[in-house]
Amino acid sequence: MPEVYEVVNGPITCHCWNKDRSKLAICPNNNEVHIYAKKSGKWEVEHILTEHGQRVTGMDWAAESDRLVTCAADRNAYVWTYTGSAWKPSLVILRINRAATVVKWSPKENKFAVGSGARCVSICYFEKENDWWVSKHIKKPIRSTVLSLDWHPNNYLLAVGSTDFKARVFSTYTKEIEEKPDSTCWGKKMPFGQCMAEFTTAGGGWVHCVSFSPSGNKLCWVSHDSSISVVDQSKEQDAVVVSVKHTYLPYLACQFLTESSIVAAGYDCYPVLWNYDDNNKLTFINKLDQSEKKAGGASMSAMNKFKQLDTKATTASADTELESTHQNSITQILVYSGSQGSADVFSTIGVDGRVVIWACKSLEAAIAGLKFS
Repeated sequence: MPEVYEVVNGPITCHCWNKDRSKLAICPNNNEVHIYAKKSGKWEVEHILTEHGQRVTGMDWAAESDRLVTCAADRNAYVWTYTGSAWKPSLVILRINRAATVVKWSPKENKFAVGSGARCVSICYFEKENDWWVSKHIKKPIRSTVLSLDWHPNNYLLAVGSTDFKARVFSTYTKEIEEKPDSTCWGKKMPFGQCMAEFTTAGGGWVHCVSFSPSGNKLCWVSHDSSISVVDQSKEQDAVVVSVKHTYLPYLACQFLTESSIVAAGYDCYPVLWNYDDNNKLTFINKLDQSEKKAGGASMSAMNKFKQLDTKATTASADTELESTHQNSITQILVYSGSQGSADVFSTIGVDGRVVIWACKSLEAAIAGLKFS
């Protein structure tokens, strides 16, 4: 069974973990960032960060430097450093005129990327002379809001998904802070902002999420036309996009766990497993949530009546519980533990205010024939 934590009575916009998973940061769908510490098996609020003026839309926690980066609809981003008793923010000069939508640290943690509604991606790095974070923009050929980002393991390439129905791969080589990159299967020359690849969704839908495989040779994306797509760029001239229009509601998130196993989730409220093999075949494996609806009793205790009134604004006993662990859309999937290329635990959040931790070994034991290959 997955570990379920009902953190807040409302939607969770985004979440991230520190290196040893002893702390959790979330946004409870407002301008605050709540940092939790696990005590006696429960997550308790340790700090509340209130620097942002509007809803926080993205966050990421750097594992080695222990810095937290956040972005929000107020068009700002902050890099937070823990001083021993409080979190100190450093301003990032984003230079955007629309809401920031997503943020991701690079693998080496020397820069981070911020997507926005300004039809651009800001690549941010630290400038010691002025003691602040500055940015360079990737604009063309992005034509609409950026919804998702994912870094290639080499620290130079960035996958971008946006509402212009495209998934793209850009070079983020920043000569001010790093050496020239080596050639990859995505291309040889990689000046800053170069579009290395561009892919269109199967039926013309917003690209909700993009994910590189652990090797960086494959890219997966999910879109609002209820499709999931994968391309294996290591085959270079023979590389083809494999897209499947599935019969489920659209996915909002996807994540490579191994080189061939992909977990996706969205409006159906449960995660599913897909497999992409060496023969360019993308196959649906199974639903990962085998929860069953709890049997409802005829009467309701006073405690349950108050709980029902608090969470649903009614004391009516209408049965609206779903046969899934999450009771509303899943909006984000993160790797929780495991080595690169062999993640064995992942976490999900949703509009129901729950944080759920899924162990791959437990899922393999509970579901006949399931294998994270």
